[in-house]
Formats: sequence, structure tokens, C-alpha cells
Amino acid sequence: MITTIFFDLDDTLLWDKHSIKTAFQETCKTVATIDSKVLENAVREEATKLYQSYPTYAFTQMIGINPFEGLWGTFDDPGEEFQQMHQLIHTYQVDAWTNGLKACGIEDLALGKQLAQQFVVERKKHPFVYSDTFTVLDQLKEKYQLVLVTNGSPSLQRTKLAITPEIAPYFAHIIISGEVGVGKPDPKIFEFALETANASPEQSIMIGDNLMTDILGSNRTNMSNIWINHHQQTPVTVQPTYEVASLKEILPIIEQV
Repeated sequence: MITTIFFDLDDTLLWDKHSIKTAFQETCKTVATIDSKVLENAVREEATKLYQSYPTYAFTQMIGINPFEGLWGTFDDPGEEFQQMHQLIHTYQVDAWTNGLKACGIEDLALGKQLAQQFVVERKKHPFVYSDTFTVLDQLKEKYQLVLVTNGSPSLQRTKLAITPEIAPYFAHIIISGEVGVGKPDPKIFEFALETANASPEQSIMIGDNLMTDILGSNRTNMSNIWINHHQQTPVTVQPTYEVASLKEILPIIEQV
């Protein structure tokens, strides 16, 4: 019988990709001389290249922080690697936008700085959640212990929760990879989560959208899982215990397990 449900945050409860997309759209459309989609694609490409060039890249991969989170995070968290990120993040944000503009034929550092600042504002203004997030959490909160297990930097993940304040109260524990020192799919973060929740793998289930983190990691910990396959992908190397297309579909599965 299931007693504890572990939830991923980004693109499981929060619709992070939509928030990032909207922040790009709102920022890019202010540059009248470039098609906004062209500028967005250029900045995404330049940001990714730049992000991967830093000595902090391996750490961000392990903790689970992507280049677009880097475009609005501060990373003023404890620890040498986070402090390294904190030192370079402003330059990264400005350079990503400036290089994106340059790829579109505009060399303008002042505009790059302005767009970098605007993107941070726009991302904070658009914290989307899925339409069924609160309905599902409401139906589960009385029967089960709910635990959030999210990859990312503590400062950024807590900012996401602060601008969507309805989410955190549902959870008995909030576990962030940057505080644990390893990210999903490393079994250590799942073992830490189980210990924190005083739960066994047999009594627990993991809910998440990412095959390579949420599902792979819980598989490695002998925990059942439900993969929320938003985009009708076909699993290849990682097989979930259950698969659904939306969050609300997890309810009958959990009741049957």
C-alpha cells in the first residue's frame, strides 16, 4: 500500500517550459527589428553554447540546472560551485543575449544588458502551473504524505515556490538537489528522500515528467513510478512502471497500487 508520494516540480506541477517560453516571447518582442522567434532561437543557442563552456557545467549537469534557468537565477547558494556560478552568472546572462543579438546582425551591448534584465523580470511574472495541479494535490493531501523532490539550486527552486505560494503547503518535505549535493537520477537523492520521509521504496511512488531523472532514478531505487508523458514520447532505454498523459490520470493508479 502506498503511503508516500514523491513529486517532481518542474514540468510536473509547475509548467516551467511554458514560463520560460513566455519570458522569451515577452522579452524578444521588444526588439522591433528582429522577428521574435528568430531572436529567441538565437539566444537559446548562444546561451546553451556559453553555458556548456564554463567550468561549472559538470556541476550544473549533476545538480540538474539547465541553461535557461541560468538566464534568470542568481545562484547565491552555499558551496564553492554555487559561488563560482554566482560570480559568472551576470556575465553569462548579458553575453547570452548580446551574442544572440549579434547572431541576428545587431551588435549592441547596452541592448543585451537591457534584455537580460527584462528576461529575469518576465520569468518571475509568469509562473504557470498545470490546470490539474491543485485538483490532484487536493485529492491526495489527506490520504498520503506528499514530498517534493526537485533538481536545481536552492535559491532558484525556492523562488519558483515563492512566486507560486500555493504549492509548498501541500508538502511535508521539500528536497532540493542543490542542498543534498546530488541530483536525480542519482539513487542517493532518492535514498535521502526516503529517509527524510521515513518511508520505504515499497510504500512509495515517484511522479515525474522526465524519464532520465525521475523515472531512471526511482527505478534504480526500486521505487514504483508514474511517468507523465506530456508530449507522447516513446520510452526507449528507461521503462516507467506506469505511464499517463496528464497529472489527473495518476489518481486511479495510486488508488489501485
